[in-house]
Amino acid sequence: MSVVDSFPLGAATTLAELARDPHPRLAQLRAREPVSWLPELDGWLVTRRDLALSVMRDAATFTVDDPRFSTAQVVGPSMLSLDGDEHARHREPFNQPFRPREVRDGFASFIERETERLITALELNALEPTGAVDLRRAFAGPLAVAVVTEALGLAGTDADTVLSWYDAIVRSVSDITAGHDAAPAGAAAYAQLRAAVEATVADRSTSSLLVSAAGRLAVPEVASNAAVLMFGGIETTEGMITNALLHLLHHPDQLALVRADFDLLDGAIEESLRLEPGAAVVDRYATCDTVLGPAAIRKGDLVTVSLTGANRDPAVFPDPDRFDVRRENARLQLAFAHGPHYCLAAHLARLETRIALQHLLECLPALRLDPEHPTAPYGLVFRKPLTLHVLWDRDSPA
Repeated sequence: MSVVDSFPLGAATTLAELARDPHPRLAQLRAREPVSWLPELDGWLVTRRDLALSVMRDAATFTVDDPRFSTAQVVGPSMLSLDGDEHARHREPFNQPFRPREVRDGFASFIERETERLITALELNALEPTGAVDLRRAFAGPLAVAVVTEALGLAGTDADTVLSWYDAIVRSVSDITAGHDAAPAGAAAYAQLRAAVEATVADRSTSSLLVSAAGRLAVPEVASNAAVLMFGGIETTEGMITNALLHLLHHPDQLALVRADFDLLDGAIEESLRLEPGAAVVDRYATCDTVLGPAAIRKGDLVTVSLTGANRDPAVFPDPDRFDVRRENARLQLAFAHGPHYCLAAHLARLETRIALQHLLECLPALRLDPEHPTAPYGLVFRKPLTLHVLWDRDSPA
């Protein structure tokens, strides 16, 4: 029996289905084919939480260090695309600034100011008694870009420039992932980012984390890791904020609980991460023939872990499709991955999202979804609503 015949559910699974509404199919796969061969993926998809953890913990058997890894093809080797000693060497210089205390001391005030500035702009631009805006484009995205720009501390570079580089690099990575040639704009953007890193590192009077990293890494290595931090800090944090807002506004009963007790906001964020992680999947490549659950995996096979599928495993999360801001074990979600490639900036993303949500709920009275613009998360690799149109009452007290 061929591998396709052995996994009929996987054979019937399309990437379009996983991008549009993956949860029913992932539930079927998790129950019947928890490691399944997907011809459209040309690889294995892992959907059960315990098996997902096994893959992410075992970098010796399931590695990111493979020529097919699309991000490395655009920005070169980095902490994202290396394993073992080389991964540790690239990651270690960036660890300290992203620890919990350093994150709060270094970024909380800036995030507060930037959040207040963006909300003030929303209020000033709302000319009717009922305010209306796309919060993804006008708030979540600009906030994520501003925080990344602040974190990188690139000399002579503003948020608009960082966003333009990010957009071009992401397009190139997406082209490669889809099997196409990368557009030249991505290489040009990365060359500009690398030049800005070189200028920043050369200015020893600054206290940028890039300058600190340059004491232990070569400048091209600092640049490749700066690109990875930019990519993760913008894409996944924008999705994290937007998805959490959508979940809260779509569940008025849970929103009422949070409004009555903002201490529940942390639980709401973890529960949103569980239901819709901003990064839906992570890719690994088998370094040897091995067995994972029901699958005999061959050396070189692509092994994709569905964080979205693992996060709704009913063996860990009872009633897994329900949004419950009081769920006691929501923090067991795997949205930030696991093992040696656990998200470096997870504490910063959580802080940024918490400040953003609390300020929005406090400052925009009767904040609600715009029924004229329904929306839902979308995406195969990165999942978030394409837009998040909301309304609020300008003349009501907050």
